[in-house]
Amino acid sequence: MTATSNNVEETAEPHLIDRIIGHLSADEDAQVTTHLELLHTAEIACLLESLPPELRQHMWKLLPQGLEGETLTYLGEEVRGSIIGEMNQAEVIAATETMDVEDLAVVMDELPEHFSEAVLKSLDEDRRHRLEASLSFAEGTAGRLMSTDVISVRKNVTLAVVLRYLRRLKPLPPHTDALMVTDENGIYLGKLNIIDMVTEDADTQVGNIMQEATDSVRADASEHDIAMLFERRDLISVAVTGEQGDLLGRITVDDAVDIIMAEADKALLASAGLEQEEDLFAPIIPSAKRRAIWLGINLITVFMAAWVIGRFEEALDKIVALAVLLPVVASMGGIAGSQTLTLTIRGLALGQVSSANLRWLGNKELAVGLLNGIAWSLVVALVTFFWFENIGIALIIAAAMVLNLVAASLSGVLIPVILARMNIDPALSGAVVLTTVTDVVGFLSFLGLATIFLL
Repeated sequence: MTATSNNVEETAEPHLIDRIIGHLSADEDAQVTTHLELLHTAEIACLLESLPPELRQHMWKLLPQGLEGETLTYLGEEVRGSIIGEMNQAEVIAATETMDVEDLAVVMDELPEHFSEAVLKSLDEDRRHRLEASLSFAEGTAGRLMSTDVISVRKNVTLAVVLRYLRRLKPLPPHTDALMVTDENGIYLGKLNIIDMVTEDADTQVGNIMQEATDSVRADASEHDIAMLFERRDLISVAVTGEQGDLLGRITVDDAVDIIMAEADKALLASAGLEQEEDLFAPIIPSAKRRAIWLGINLITVFMAAWVIGRFEEALDKIVALAVLLPVVASMGGIAGSQTLTLTIRGLALGQVSSANLRWLGNKELAVGLLNGIAWSLVVALVTFFWFENIGIALIIAAAMVLNLVAASLSGVLIPVILARMNIDPALSGAVVLTTVTDVVGFLSFLGLATIFLL
């Protein structure tokens, strides 16, 4: 209890990063070690990701012995790669000795070939076999994510037999809420909940109180599907089965939480054209190269909008008010479109949008865009009339705003759906495409109507 209390107190310190950086810069290694001994490995990983590269390597060398492997598993891919790149073969082997097989499978993909071969040779036969089995599945699937540390029992044994068996096995695997029930061929039949096992009569057979095999996933199921299953059914663990229904392992709620957090992080960064695993303190040149791509794409879209404006140079020269009001039309369309875009991307991620309900969703968003367009166009028209005392400009900007908000709402639905069907992440490129549409439609409708009716 004391260690837990100290841990909470330590992590609640708002200036811990400042203190660690200060100690590292002053070569006060003893103070850094004292802090690290009170932290969970996940919090140590967070600290490492918060440090510039040179201080990061310094702190890594001060890590208490035996924590290297678990800390590596909590690090982002790019940061983990930078630390492994500074380790020698013996250090890598020592770090991997404490890793779970599923975590080791992730790290193995990132090791240089000569390191991975050395790590494989260092493993005992059981761990090597389990690791090779995990690596045989594609990355991002249940087979790669699952733990083979699972307890299974037969349906025709009594609870008394099961309890004696568990006492010999202690400690149980983490997050053991149920035992998996299989037949003599290893085919998954269902789960025996721990709560049922300890409350029922000891002479009761497992088959009489087990849950039938309803909550299970195939080894080739995607991580996203797994996360959705945990979220919708409030699971603590789920069995992973092979093609023939044989029990291969299990996935627990902590893995599902990691997937959900990773997907949320990915969506947030993708909206800005950034990679999920990008190191906050990565070197300048690589960071600039990665971000330059989306800056270039954005520049192309800006020139498209500028080209549309350039087609109406005569109207802008004669009526200065048009230039003043241009941002109003484009901005309102952009906001309306981004709201719809965000909801649609979320719906796609949750599996709520399909071809069957897409038309209804499109009609609904069109109606929303039309109502908001009419309401706010009246407000803008009044402001414009009192500002420039020109009823023609007021009516034109009102009409342009209605057109742009309707187009933005429809685009917010169609763009992510089309991108998803083209196997392009809508969270990554949807906002760029939407901005182009709302800018072009807004400028074209406003300046086009002004040219037709005012010149």
